[in-house]
Amino acid sequence: MADNTRRDRRQGVDMIDFLSGLAQRSLARRSLLGTALALPLLPAAARAQQSGPIRIAALSPLSGAGGAYGPSMVKAIRAVVEEANAAGGILGRKVELVVEDDQTNPEAAVRAMRKLIDVDKVSAVAGVWASSVAAAIAPLCWESGTMLLTCAGADALTNLPHQGFLARTQPNTTLQGRKFGEFALAQGAKRVFMLSPQTPFVQSQFENIAAAVKAQGGEAELLVYDDKKPSYRSELQQALRFRPDAIVLGGYLPDTTVLVKDMLRAGFNGTRIAFAYSVNQKLIESVPADTVEGIFTIAPSPAEGSPAFKHMTEQAGTPTPDPYSTQSYDQANLALLAMQAAGTASGTAIRDTLRKISQAPGGTVVSTVTEGLAALKEGKALNYEGASGPCDFTEKGDIADCQFRYEQVKAGKLTLLRIA
Repeated sequence: MADNTRRDRRQGVDMIDFLSGLAQRSLARRSLLGTALALPLLPAAARAQQSGPIRIAALSPLSGAGGAYGPSMVKAIRAVVEEANAAGGILGRKVELVVEDDQTNPEAAVRAMRKLIDVDKVSAVAGVWASSVAAAIAPLCWESGTMLLTCAGADALTNLPHQGFLARTQPNTTLQGRKFGEFALAQGAKRVFMLSPQTPFVQSQFENIAAAVKAQGGEAELLVYDDKKPSYRSELQQALRFRPDAIVLGGYLPDTTVLVKDMLRAGFNGTRIAFAYSVNQKLIESVPADTVEGIFTIAPSPAEGSPAFKHMTEQAGTPTPDPYSTQSYDQANLALLAMQAAGTASGTAIRDTLRKISQAPGGTVVSTVTEGLAALKEGKALNYEGASGPCDFTEKGDIADCQFRYEQVKAGKLTLLRIA
């Protein structure tokens, strides 16, 4: 088992190098996108439009592995844009939202991002979900001076040389991994096995799970699998030889759907813990009930009960928004308020002003774009408290902290255990 795990870890690439390489490859692909999109990227100052509408983008997964989340993310961003326009716009100008489907695919995202930069001339892009997509478009954003606001969690993203043009509302995988490990321990697990496809966050996720488990005298192992396989019986056999008390499922919805069926056939009756975006209601309803009964899920929690959360449910018409739509809602609010505060509609203005409206010491607490615009007109500093929680960013663009939502599948429904 140890030999197999070491082999898989040797075959996996270092995630910082992986994301950096992906970012550089996305730059190289620009020359292949055709003459219609082959214009050179212009600096923000040259692209900033001083009249006419201000454009921001939603580059979200309307199809592919993240397709269950993209539509609600776009809906949340659109609600903010409509509210801003109803309040008189930003800098007295109408805001337009340009929507593109990233297909949960880096190459498709690069093509879409080039259009957003060169044709639509957006100041910011929000609602970016997958880490691989964020890594692919990040160099296009920092080179053009376009602000990238993302829900992607891979640690290495904020280690890229993004020059401040990247900030994320999703907790990084250092924090997420620790939460998974601590939760497994709380369920009585001492031997934790993680099964995951090769993702930009798997290594960091596992290392932080292992650190939490080993600190309490436990053991942890990792097996990386091919997410295109029709069956994972051989991988599960390797996992079961480790004699795990708990198995962490690190994949996306398509491969996790196959994996949970194979786990039932393999007879594993220990603790199963998964990302909430993979074991969601769509998966639960697509498989036999006994396949998923009892699985635990973990996800960053929206700030349920907060003024921003309540306002978003009303504005977007979403009574139970997921973490990614609440984050997208906050990203749109932050981008628009930062431009208003800066007095300029550009990605550079958002970058330079973001923390002045998200976490100004002693700032007026606001939770909507309408409240923020009113406070700014009175010359007040802002402390934005969002639908996803406090939006306070570290210097390199990570969210400083957040709460997590713990649920379990019971009788075919996800049941809330706690938010902490």
